Order: sequence, then C-alpha cells, then structure tokens
Amino acid sequence: MAAAPPSYCFVAFPPCSREGLVVFGKNSARPRDEVQEVVYFAAAEHEPGSKVECTYIEIEQAPRTHAVVLSRPSWLWGAEMGANEHGVCVANEAVVTREPAAQAEALLGMDLVRLGLERGATAKEALDVIVALLEEHGQGGNYYEDGNSCHTFQSAFLIVDRKEAWILETSGKYWAAEKITEGVKCICNQLSLTTKIDAEHPELRSYVRSQGWWNGDTDFNFSEVFSLADDHVTCCSGRESLEKRGGDICAQTMMDVLRDKDSGVCVDSEAFLTTASVVSVLPQDSSSPGIHYFTGTPDPSRSIFKPFIFVDDVKLVPKVQSPSFGDEDPAKKIPRFQEKPDRRHELYKAHERARSVLESDQVGQKLMRIMLELEKQGLEAMEDILTRAEILDAAEVVDLFYDCVDTELKFFK
Repeated sequence: MAAAPPSYCFVAFPPCSREGLVVFGKNSARPRDEVQEVVYFAAAEHEPGSKVECTYIEIEQAPRTHAVVLSRPSWLWGAEMGANEHGVCVANEAVVTREPAAQAEALLGMDLVRLGLERGATAKEALDVIVALLEEHGQGGNYYEDGNSCHTFQSAFLIVDRKEAWILETSGKYWAAEKITEGVKCICNQLSLTTKIDAEHPELRSYVRSQGWWNGDTDFNFSEVFSLADDHVTCCSGRESLEKRGGDICAQTMMDVLRDKDSGVCVDSEAFLTTASVVSVLPQDSSSPGIHYFTGTPDPSRSIFKPFIFVDDVKLVPKVQSPSFGDEDPAKKIPRFQEKPDRRHELYKAHERARSVLESDQVGQKLMRIMLELEKQGLEAMEDILTRAEILDAAEVVDLFYDCVDTELKFFK
C-alpha cells in the first residue's frame, strides 16, 4: 500500500487569527517532478442534461458553476486546492484507511475539490456537493501520472468560508465531518476526526458494525475505527507554530509556517516535494474581498506568494498554465500514462533555472531577500485593500495576479 504524501492544510479563526479574518493555508506535497499550474475558470451557465468530463469519468453538469481559481497538477481536471468567487476555499489530503482505495476509475479527491468549489456557495454547500457525488460516483483511480503503478488513496478535505470550516474525512463512500468556528485546525495525510462528529453518512455506524470494526459499546471514534493500527496520531507539526502566534495570525504568519522545513510542513524528500502552496485571507465582513496567494512553483521557501482577487473579467495568466495536449494527452488515452510530456509552464521553467542560484549560499540568500521584499510589498498593498473603507474598484485588481507573475518572471531573467 502506497504511503500518502505528507501535505498539510491549516485554518485559523478568531481569536487566534487577526481580528475579523479567517486565514487558510495549504502545502501540496506531490511527486518531485510534477508540475502544478494556476488556472481560473469564470462562472458559467450550462444546458440541461450537459455533462462534464472529470479526470477519469464523465458526470452530470450543474446548471451553474461558480468562478474558481485552482492550483492543480497539470495532468488532471480537478485541483489540490483552490477558492471560488463566494469566498469558499477547499483543499484535499490523500489518506490511507483500513479499507483499500479503489483502483477502478471514478472521481479523484482532487476532482471533488473542484466540483465542491464550482457548485457550493458556502463551506456547508461544498461539503454537501462532495458527499453527494461521492455517494453517486465513488472515488478511485491513479493519484499520480504513473503508467507503471496505480497509486490509490481515500480523501480528506478542509472546506472553509468566512464563517466556518468543515473537516471532511472519507473511506470509500462513507464519511464523517466536524464543524470548526474558532481557533486553529490542521489536517494532513492521516485521519484526525475522533468522537466530535457534526455530520456523517447515514449508514456509517451500521456499516462499520457489519465489518466488525466497532461493536457499539464504546464512543464512536472515526480515526480509531478507520485507521490502520497506530496510524491515527496527530500529525500537525505547524499547528503549534500558529498557536504561538494566537491573536495575530495573518497571511504572513501562514506563509512562514508553510515555508518551515525543520517542522516537516515544507516537504523536500527523496520522493516528495511541496510542489505548490496557497494562502487565503477571508475577511468575515463580506463587503471586503477575499485574497488568495498562490506560488505556482515548487518549494515555498524559494517561491513568492502572489495575490489573486475575484473580479469580473479577471485577466488570465498563460505564463502559469501548462501546455494543453488535448485528446492526445497521455493522461486521456487508454492505457493511460504511457508517455510523460513536458508540462512545465513559463514561470515553472524560469523558477527551475533560478533554483540552483537560489540554493547557493551568499548570492542565493541575496536574491531570496529581494524576492521576499517584492512579496512584502504585495502583502502591504493587499493589507491596504482590506483596511480601506471604500469599496474595491475592480479595475484596480483585474490585472493583479498577471502583473505579479510578470514581475517575478522579469526578476528571474
């Protein structure tokens, strides 16, 4: 059974976060050579009876889909993490449970991230979308672009909006969820739900009793019931770092935690690398815009977080989008993954060329300081937007993410 990649997701609510802010963060640990792209899809209306082609299967399309911005492995349809125009953020974790994940192609956990964002205007709506699709279509199929081996996992999700968050953990079609409204919470690649369960699959408890995993005589503990032996301990190294900053957690705090290699939150191992990261700041006052910071490049300790704000006619950024191979993509042809095309986008290539310099001692440290100063300027500009009284002028930020990527590319050149 494959080991799940050690990704980390965080959310901080008041009183631990800065007053009036919900702060979300995710590091996506994936195979080292995998490319993630940042893509935007506008809201859309769809004809009755129309279909949508996900990574492996086709399902019924919703009548309307919300605008979304996603960070995703560039070979698949779904996403590791993202946000929608209504201030909902979703990220997923691959988890291993005592029930083997299906190799048969169905929805990936990453497909469910995108589907939840496209169809849910609140965190609870996104959760309801995900569990309904899980019931109807199941989850399964290869999590990696690998033609030699099928790597399958169950899924956990952190689903966040301006008012609340839900931790959703699944095994097959069965699931349980916990609601969060204050403090700091972290999920990673191990089950974390215990006896505090605020919503669950209607047949969850009868199913586990039928399997002999729980006799009903003790409190129902989701992690203990579904985890492999001794694999349900807490795994959130960065939670302590965030809690120490209680009352003052902001975008910068979350970025610092995501960059921390000593704690293990920023993964850089032989097999896995943090291939992309995101931080979102959601003001609890709905008149203020949510701000979503994406790296679009590997290793946040050597990357810049660039801000994105939802407005009409937001400018697309081809330089963080991977090449499209259409129907000739080896991920779409059967048998799958017989070839591995070059999926690097322009920003990834520039970052890759600069990586050896960034990893050197004196020159690399100097360049990283300059990069972080650029990032700091962006954070200060976004802080100004969050604190000003007047309503945001869309024209001010329609090119925001595009311009930040363009500035980073010029810096690398």
